[in-house]
Order: sequence, then structure tokens, then C-alpha cells
Amino acid sequence: MTAPMPLLDLDDSEGLSAADSEGLLRSVAMGGAQIRATASAVGEGVISRLAGLRPRSVVLIAGAGGARHGARIALALVGDSIGCPLLVLDRTPSWAGPLDVIIVAGDDAGDPRLVESVDSAVRRGAEVVVAVPDEGPMRAVAAGRTMSLPPRLYASPRHTMTRFLAVFLAVAAEIEGKGSIEDRSAVLGRIADAVDAEALRDGPANEVFHNPAKSLATRMSGRRVVLCGSGSVTTALAEFSSVSLMSSGLNAAAAEMSEVIRSARALFAPDAASRDSVFHDPFFHDPQLDGALPTPPARAFVFATESTRGEARRRMDALADADLVVAADEDQTNVVISEMEQVFVLASRVDMAAAYVQLTGGAK
Repeated sequence: MTAPMPLLDLDDSEGLSAADSEGLLRSVAMGGAQIRATASAVGEGVISRLAGLRPRSVVLIAGAGGARHGARIALALVGDSIGCPLLVLDRTPSWAGPLDVIIVAGDDAGDPRLVESVDSAVRRGAEVVVAVPDEGPMRAVAAGRTMSLPPRLYASPRHTMTRFLAVFLAVAAEIEGKGSIEDRSAVLGRIADAVDAEALRDGPANEVFHNPAKSLATRMSGRRVVLCGSGSVTTALAEFSSVSLMSSGLNAAAAEMSEVIRSARALFAPDAASRDSVFHDPFFHDPQLDGALPTPPARAFVFATESTRGEARRRMDALADADLVVAADEDQTNVVISEMEQVFVLASRVDMAAAYVQLTGGAK
């Protein structure tokens, strides 16, 4: 028996590009451009009438996938700092009215729940921001009655979370009304620059040892992956990351770090079948002769920001096999970015790592 080998070498940039028939790498690399397009819309004053508004509440209504995860991360990032309640709901609540701001976001312009939410919010007199493609039923219900932030660039629905997060944060910043429109647009511009810089580092031409996404993919391949965060922001990021990695075929789950530590004994317990079958190729496996397939070993990946790095590293000692995942490496002493930028950078890195796992067949 031989150990399972990846279909492609991660350092074979030409092979990776040739195998990427779905355009995964390009789609992930569009993250910075998507954020910059949102910054342009903010600079054009699309949501300027929200500036300095003092609403009773801000309600995020998100479709499936990236919009839902973007809403949860936005709630964790700015829920405590915005001057009114910030809620994530499935549809426009019955109590919504002229004192509320409703943000409806999703990739599907025909989603009945999103269309109904926009229509209900408009009829109730709420301020409505729509971050849905401007087409189909959504165009009919929202035209001329809402502030529209549709996607200006195409990216796979697997890679739109960062755009939705940028929209949610832009609306929150507009309501707070700090600084000029140009200043608020510039904040998104800096985030886009950080995401673009990460995309360059994660590009297929860069070797594994100088490529954070490839390094992450290497550590995840052939493993049961457990993702966790050391706080509400990084836990929400871990939950998004688990879905991104599962879409590449990886066996991934997410939880808050305390829950992972409580389950460490079961998660990292050695498996007898795995010990007896270190070199095992599932291609040649015969369940009648060889028995059940061995369970792949688990490895935890702990997301942390610079402010929580020390605490996360100390708590990791309770886990048998764990990696710390942060936006900047320890040797990047000259890199100083905000917590928001760190979240966007890590999300982009995970999306790129998921693409590499899928392209190399490393999830098998």
C-alpha cells in the first residue's frame, strides 16, 4: 500500500492554472476588486442619506451562503460599537417602520424571502439598502424605492462573503457618520488594498514556504479539520471557513475554542485502525478484506487577531495538534493593520486555501 498522493503539486503553478477550469483562483483574487467597487459606490453617495441617521435599529436580512456569514461576522465586529441595536434576522420583522434601517443581501435576485423582505420594508417606510443583483423579481420590487448596492463585478457565489461584509460595514459606518464620505470610502479602500496584498502572496506562482494559503492547504490536506476562534469575531470567521473548506471536499467543522477544548479528548484520541494503517491508499481499499477505512487524524486551526494572539496561543496548549492562524506572520513586524482588515485577509486566505485543496485533490 502507498500513501495517497495529491493530483497536483502545489508548487506546479502551470499545472494548477491548467486544472482550474472553474476559475476558482481568479474568483478568490477578485475579493479586493469587489470591496473596491463597494467603496466606489459609497464614494458616489449611494447610501449618503443614512449619514448621521439615528435609527431605532439596523436589521441585516441575508440570503444563504456568503451573505449569511458576512452578516454574522459584521454583527460580531461592530454589534457592540454601533449606536443602536444590530440584528440578524431571516426576514423583515413585523415591528419594522420608518425609524429602522433594513439591509437585504444575497446572491439570488429571485429568492422569495429576500424579495418579500424588501417589499415589506418599503411598504413599512423603513430605509432599505439592497445588496442583491439588480435583476429579476428583485429589480421589480426595489427599483426607485431603495438604496441599491448590486455587485459591479462577477465572482463565484462561493467567494462573495467579503463583498457582503464590506456592504454591512459600510452601512454601519455611514450611520455612525464619522468623517466625510471620502474618509469612509478610504477605509474600504485600505481593506481592499490589504486583501489584494494577500491575494498576491497567495498566488499560484509563489512557493508553499512563501505562500500562506498553500501552507494552510498543506496542513489541512488529508485531515479532519476543526476550526475555532478565540472570540466572537474569529468564531464567526471559523464558521464561514468551515463552509468554504467543505465546498472543496474537506472534512471540516467549526466551534468556539472552549467547546473544542472540552471535546479534545474525543477529537484527538488515537484511532487503532489509523495506527495500523499509516500507509493506506483508499483507491486499493477492499472493505471485505481490509475492514473499515481508517479515520483520518484531526487537526485544529485556531483563528486569532493580533489582540487575541497571546491568549489563543496559551489556550492551544490544551489541544494535541493545533495551528494558530493569524493575518500577519510573527516575522512581519512592520505590518500593522486593523482588526477589520485582519478578518478580511484571513477570509481571503481560507478561500484560496480551499481552492488549492480542491485543485490538488488533497481532501481525499
